[in-house]
Amino acid sequence: QVQLVESGGGLVQPGGSLRLSCAASGIIFSAYAMGWRRQAPGKEPESVAAITNGGYTDYADSVKGRFTVSRDNAKNTVYLQMSRLKSEDTAVYYCSAFNPITRQEYWGQGTQVTVSS
Repeated sequence: QVQLVESGGGLVQPGGSLRLSCAASGIIFSAYAMGWRRQAPGKEPESVAAITNGGYTDYADSVKGRFTVSRDNAKNTVYLQMSRLKSEDTAVYYCSAFNPITRQEYWGQGTQVTVSS
């Protein structure tokens, strides 16, 4: 059974930092590209960051220079380091795993990030 479990969300003040983690099980982690997507109330989902199994990264323009995605294949975990947070970063953040060969995709349950003073 595939599981993606996000953690690290919470309430932070504008300008602060948070690190999200996503622990994967039930997949060959190193074979999957990993990503983060967010959805704010009343808004469309937005892909935030992604990292391929080869370590190539990509970011949404809205987070470039503030967010960093990384992975630890030994721990089957992907991270999203978020800095200089803004109120508009408030959303539920979801982790995803995508296998480019089989086209299988899995999603976590999400973790809430709230940026507010």
